[in-house]
Amino acid sequence: MKKRTTLASIDVGTTKICTTIAEVDSGDVLRVAGVGITPSNGLHKGLVVNINDARESIRQSVSKAEQASGYKVESAYVGVTGRHVSSLNNRGVVAITRNDRLVRPDDLKRVLQSAQSVKVPNDRKLLHAIPRSYAVDGQVGVKNPVGMHGFRLDVETHVITAAVASVQNLVKCIRGIGVDVEDLVLEPLASSEAVLTEDEKQVGVMLADIGGGTTDIAIFKDGSIWHTAILPVAGYQLTRDVAIGLGLPFDVAEEMKKRYGSAMPIYEGKTEPSSPLPEDGHGASYQDLCDILRARVEEIIRLILLELPRSEYETLIPAGLVFTGGSSNLSGIDTLGREILQLPVRVGTPTNIYGITDALRDPAYATSVGLLLWGAKHQGQQNWKFHGFNANLRRLMFRMKELFH
Repeated sequence: MKKRTTLASIDVGTTKICTTIAEVDSGDVLRVAGVGITPSNGLHKGLVVNINDARESIRQSVSKAEQASGYKVESAYVGVTGRHVSSLNNRGVVAITRNDRLVRPDDLKRVLQSAQSVKVPNDRKLLHAIPRSYAVDGQVGVKNPVGMHGFRLDVETHVITAAVASVQNLVKCIRGIGVDVEDLVLEPLASSEAVLTEDEKQVGVMLADIGGGTTDIAIFKDGSIWHTAILPVAGYQLTRDVAIGLGLPFDVAEEMKKRYGSAMPIYEGKTEPSSPLPEDGHGASYQDLCDILRARVEEIIRLILLELPRSEYETLIPAGLVFTGGSSNLSGIDTLGREILQLPVRVGTPTNIYGITDALRDPAYATSVGLLLWGAKHQGQQNWKFHGFNANLRRLMFRMKELFH
């Protein structure tokens, strides 16, 4: 299959919508051509709560990216998050019945279908089935069994499902502006493409993407996904705690968090209020602000830690924890993480991108960049199967509707 020259991604977050358009050359090198960032409306904790507001926010973001790049977005890779997402590890097994006992690509398809045969309720749909490792006649740890001889082929997969209604609401918003969904990608998987190294994935590492509404977790071991989870606590709770604890309006608390906040401040006994924000004249104790933030960040880190087996997490993720997402910009979050976990902790920013990237070299855009990298790697391998009109016919109907209006 000939690869397209352009890819687009839409990161529909709780606090912002980010549309990114990139050119892809023959070596799968991404060059960002346009970025459109707008405030997010109509979403809460990664879920659509007002379709009209969410659709308009997405429309504005896509329009900005199109104007910046000169390209028209016809389809895009879209990130999915929220508490409705769940995952499990499942095994599949098939027999190699041909006379030559040679494993072929068709056998990989069969064994993956076998692993996907888990009981999924009617209100849920398979989002990803990612092969973790294969075994041929009991020989474990095989990464690519094609061409090997054997009688039996096993696979262990990481299966991720999502609520049909939640995802269909998101898809409806995007299709409502004339953009087709190329594929739906779990956001921590996308973020991992942008901020983790292959060495970290091989040794064992944990990614925590702390956004505005959710904290998305992905654990990698032996080069493949081991566990994923979505926690419903993130930057919104940090700001809300500051607003309630210091008696501030929410937007002022958000500004103070970003401008002065730290999870590991150097206390010097100062109790005088920090410089008031000029537009509202509010003031607060620097120590009180940092105490509130530290307490909540510590709680989030301990919730992240609960996703690991308590007895063996030091051996499971020796490469440590990588924070990303907008809330990981909070000063001192990596230092606090090291203090609690006693493991390496760093803040990850997107890498391996070129072009107009000044705005994207920030942990807040890990998912946006990761969706493009995922798309470049998996072009033509759509996981989520949509029902309805052909994409080209749907776009034609949308444009006719716009014309008549």
